[in-house]
Amino acid sequence: MKRSILYFRESLDMALDSLWHNKLRTFLTLLGVIIGVLTIIAVVSVIQGLNNYVYTKMSFYGANDFSVSKFSPFITTLKEYQEQMKRKDLILEDMRILRQLCSSCELVGASVNTSRTVKYGSRTIKDVSIRGVTAVDHLIGSVLELERGRYFTQDDEDRSRFVCIIGADVAENLFPGVDPLGRWIKIGNQNFEVIGLGKKKGKLLGFSQDNYAWIPITTFLKIFGSRQTININVHTSSQEAMARAMEEVRTILRSIRKRTFNQPDDFAFVTSDTFIQFYKSVTSGIYFAMIAISAIALLVGGIVIMNIMLVSVTERTKEIGIKMAVGARRRDVLFQFLIESAIISGVGGFIGIILGYLIAAIITATTSLPSKVDPVSILVALVMSTMVGLFFGIYPANRAARLNPVEALRSEQ
Repeated sequence: MKRSILYFRESLDMALDSLWHNKLRTFLTLLGVIIGVLTIIAVVSVIQGLNNYVYTKMSFYGANDFSVSKFSPFITTLKEYQEQMKRKDLILEDMRILRQLCSSCELVGASVNTSRTVKYGSRTIKDVSIRGVTAVDHLIGSVLELERGRYFTQDDEDRSRFVCIIGADVAENLFPGVDPLGRWIKIGNQNFEVIGLGKKKGKLLGFSQDNYAWIPITTFLKIFGSRQTININVHTSSQEAMARAMEEVRTILRSIRKRTFNQPDDFAFVTSDTFIQFYKSVTSGIYFAMIAISAIALLVGGIVIMNIMLVSVTERTKEIGIKMAVGARRRDVLFQFLIESAIISGVGGFIGIILGYLIAAIITATTSLPSKVDPVSILVALVMSTMVGLFFGIYPANRAARLNPVEALRSEQ
C-alpha cells in the first residue's frame, strides 16, 4: 500500500514536471478542453438562470388565471396569420355574457393595448404601453400593486372617465422629484388625471415592466376606436376551477359565435404555461446546439491530448527504456502517462469552469440575462473533462507501456 502511494506521488511529480517544462505544448493541449468546458458552464449557467427567472417571474396571468384573445399568442406562418385575421373580434358584450353565464369564473375582465407618447409640460416619453382595463383587471393575472393612489372604480368605467394609473418609469421621467397624483398628463391627444402610481417591478429579460399607463377600457375604446378586438381575462379559485372555467368559456363563446361542432375555435386561450412552453421550445434548441458545440470542442481537445501524448512518448522513449531497465513494470509506465493526460484534461476543465463562470457573469452584467451556476454542472464538467483525458490518453499510455526496453534504450531521442 505504502509503495503504491509512493509510486503515485512520484508519477504525479514527474507528470507535473514534464508539463511545466513544456508550457506552450501544455497550453495548446489544454485549449480544446478549456473551450469545451467553458462553453458548457456558460451556457448551462445562463439557461438555468433564465429557467428560474422565467418560472418565478414570467407568469403573466397567475397560476389560476387565463386570457382569451382573437389571435394565438405565437403565430409562426403567414397562412396562420391570414386565417386568424378573418376571425371575429372579441367585444365587451362577450365579456358581459361570460360574467353572467360562467359559473366557474370568479372574476371576468377585459383589456386592450396600444402604445402612445405621453407628455407632461415640456417632458415627453415615447412608446408608453397604454392599456385599457376594466375595474377588476388589477386583480387578475399579474396583480397590479400601487405605491400610492387608488384603483379604477366601476363608476370610472361606466362613465368613461379620463383617469389613469402610471408606472414607475413614466413617473420618474415626467415627474422627477414631484408627486404625480392629481396632475394631468397628455396621452396621445387627450388629457388624463393621474389617480394611481404602480409599484416598481424592474426589468423582465431586459425590458422595463414599468413603462405603462392604464386607463378605463371604455375610455380607451372611445378615444382610440371601438372597432378593435379585446382580450378577456378570467380569474378562478384553483387549477381545477380554471380547467372547468376554460371549458365553460369555450362552450359559451362557440355558442355566441355560432361555431358548428366540426369547426375549430376562432379564439385562443393564453395562460402563464403558454409562455413557459414557448420559452422551453425556443431555448431547448439553443441549449442542445451549444452542448453539441461543447462536445465537439471536447472531442477535438481529446484528440489533441492523444496526439501530444504520442509525441511525448516518442520524445521520452529512452527515458521509458531506462525506467524499465531498472525495474519499472509496464503498468507503472501506463499509470504515469494516464496520470499526465488526466492532469492535462482536469486542469483544462478547471480553467474552463472559471472562465465559463466569468463569461456567464459578464453576460448577466451587460445584458440583464440572469445566470445561475449549478454545483452539479461544475462537477459534471470536471468529471467529463478528466474522463476525456483518460479515454484519449489510453492509447499513447498503452503504446509507451508496450515499448521493448532494449529497443527503447537504443533510441537517440
